[in-house]
Amino acid sequence: MTNPNRDFYERRIERVLRYIGAHLDGDLSLDRLSDVAGFSKFHFHRQFREYTGISAAKLIALLRLKHASLQLALSPEQRILDIALEAGFESPESFARAFKKAQGQSPSGFRNAPQWERWGAVFSLPVGPRSEPMQPTIVDFPETRVAVLEHRGAPASLMHSVGRFIAWRKSCDVSPVSTSMTLGIAYDDPSNTQPDQFRFDICGSTTTAVPKNEYGVVEGVIPGGRCAVLRHVGSTDLIGATVQRLYGDWLPDSGQQLRDYPIFFHYIKRMPTVREHEQETDVYLPLQ
Repeated sequence: MTNPNRDFYERRIERVLRYIGAHLDGDLSLDRLSDVAGFSKFHFHRQFREYTGISAAKLIALLRLKHASLQLALSPEQRILDIALEAGFESPESFARAFKKAQGQSPSGFRNAPQWERWGAVFSLPVGPRSEPMQPTIVDFPETRVAVLEHRGAPASLMHSVGRFIAWRKSCDVSPVSTSMTLGIAYDDPSNTQPDQFRFDICGSTTTAVPKNEYGVVEGVIPGGRCAVLRHVGSTDLIGATVQRLYGDWLPDSGQQLRDYPIFFHYIKRMPTVREHEQETDVYLPLQ
């Protein structure tokens, strides 16, 4: 049974987590955060760390640097100076010191050759707000022609493939990000698959043929059919929990049967275009 007092306490901390995500470039002082939580500022830090396992200051720095790292790697047109200022640093030098301490690379070094395996370990979100009640809907997903980059290997190296797919997209007009869907097909559960056996397809919808290219992008199709779809809002680091809830909480009582096709994702809003807490991903569970 739920403890009402603990539930009330946890919701105050979750309110702070949401506030931090929405105000990374704003006032995140001790006075402000303790006021948002409704806790005494003399006890706020200990209460926050007890619930999240990390200090508020460290979480804020992690979120700011994570957003900045994706801007460095995926938005090469942005100046490092502008990225540093947007992340809340007073100068490129202070940003460079903090970034190198966290990531082990300078900002320019990461931009030129990102070490994504280390990035995944450093910037994986340790905690998020509690999940809202699950209310998936049943839809008929239309057959969708896609350009596909097949990632085969450790989940920690997935961002290497993501970066290559983004570079391919920018090199042509076959699947422009502004007008095409961005999708991912998860063939394997990373929690029980050997790293070298992990399979994940990165896709962009298209209406034209995919010419031969140096990036390894090929043509594919996501078949049409019935799906249960659930909107995941927030960090994709935590999307595994949404997937597990679909399988464990919703499916057994739904009366539905699964189709012989893997779960897939439609990435509607993604970093660094939006902040981490603003990301939106539709999770599709194929049904008979």
